[in-house]
Amino acid sequence: MNEDRIKGNWTQFKGKVKEQWGKLTDDDMDVIAGKRDQMLGKLQERHGLAKEAAEDQLRNWERANPDFRWD
Repeated sequence: MNEDRIKGNWTQFKGKVKEQWGKLTDDDMDVIAGKRDQMLGKLQERHGLAKEAAEDQLRNWERANPDFRWD
């Protein structure tokens, strides 16, 4: 997948991510930038989740948003 498509994909899904995890900031979104490992870290940091809980939540979100692809 080319970089422009990944960026477009991320831009499209940022709103959905922020709906799900409201404590994530715009700066967090810039750091995450479509990278799954960054997303897991920010979920743990901002929402006080253990790694397993963050992984479970992210997996559930991925199932609900099958059109999204991580960088």
